[in-house]
Amino acid sequence: MRQVVEQRVIGISGWKNSGKTTLTERLVAELTARGRKVSTIKHAHHDADVDHEGTDSFRHRAAGASEVLLATGRRWALMHELRDEGEPALEELLVKLSPCDIVLVEGFKKDAHPKIEVRRLEARFRSPLPASMNIIAIAADHEVGDATVPVFDLNDISAIADFIEGAAGLARHG
Repeated sequence: MRQVVEQRVIGISGWKNSGKTTLTERLVAELTARGRKVSTIKHAHHDADVDHEGTDSFRHRAAGASEVLLATGRRWALMHELRDEGEPALEELLVKLSPCDIVLVEGFKKDAHPKIEVRRLEARFRSPLPASMNIIAIAADHEVGDATVPVFDLNDISAIADFIEGAAGLARHG
């Protein structure tokens, strides 16, 4: 039986093309360089696929397997087909992760976890995310004059990582 561990979760949210994936990638690199064990969950469109036609694991799923676990000498991946099930909630996905220092969640804008809003001038929309989305900070590539939460330069990864560690209650390494 798997032990349920409460995960520390910080979201990275924003409109399409706001730079969510780039920021998440850079934060993972920064936090792991600091000795943190980081996991991520990314919400994707329902058609997204990590497996491709022609691979053995794809053939297993196409034949009707509910789950396919692919194991190699370097990694393993578990794919679970929902078939007629509804999309799982973030809480259901979090318990599937191994314990770690922090989980960065990209997407899941409407969930209640604390989030850093990513804003870029080249994003699809420039309007702020609604306050109801539990925004605790903003990372932007432009001036943000009316913010009620801390604002970081989108490229100041060190400062954003410091903020995340504090928000997640992680003791400073030293």
